[in-house]
Amino acid sequence: MNLHLSPDLSVWLGAFLTLCVFSFLYKDNPFYRFAEHLFVGVSAGYYIILNFWTVIVPNLWEPLQHTFANAGGPAGMTSLFLPRLGDYRIFLIIPGALGLLLFTRLFGKIGWLSRWALAVIIGVYAGIRTTGAAQADFVAQVQGSLQPLWVAGNLGASLNAIVFAVGLVTSLLFFFYSREHKGGLGVASKLGIFFLMVSFGAGYGYTVMSRISLLIGRFQFLLEDWLGLR
Repeated sequence: MNLHLSPDLSVWLGAFLTLCVFSFLYKDNPFYRFAEHLFVGVSAGYYIILNFWTVIVPNLWEPLQHTFANAGGPAGMTSLFLPRLGDYRIFLIIPGALGLLLFTRLFGKIGWLSRWALAVIIGVYAGIRTTGAAQADFVAQVQGSLQPLWVAGNLGASLNAIVFAVGLVTSLLFFFYSREHKGGLGVASKLGIFFLMVSFGAGYGYTVMSRISLLIGRFQFLLEDWLGLR
């Protein structure tokens, strides 16, 4: 088995950073911290540029630019503030100003102005997420739980529906704290613990497998792309 080192500088750079990250397996060291800080900085810069060109420019800058460009008619600048004309883009100045207020945190004396923008963002986001989560999570889960226990001609689907119903009811009973878990309620809650542990174990196993797949990908990069071992 012969080595065929890659002549690509970007591959060497990726291999170096990968080895810097793996060096944490020995102990915390400057190479690992360098790779960690570089990753965080590059990721932050990438998402800032991405959001600027995909969110701010098409949704704020270009609509306002077109609005002011069309304000040279007979009504002049006053047409900007007449929503009855059917153009509401001038009101995008408000979220634009709130976005600029966020940067006042960089200046100590006027940093308190950013709280107004944060309050609007948190309030609007909480309102949207409340209705969205209720529709997407709660209602969807209730609809998914309403399934027939017996499917004619399909024994497997029937058993799956019965196990699902038992697991759902017993898991909910585990969180019923108005009564002490004794007797039938105690048996049901213990069965609910079993279903919950299976669920948590499956979720944990899925997370571990996804991380292992990332590790395998890095080893393939080092052995094949960098060292040329096939």
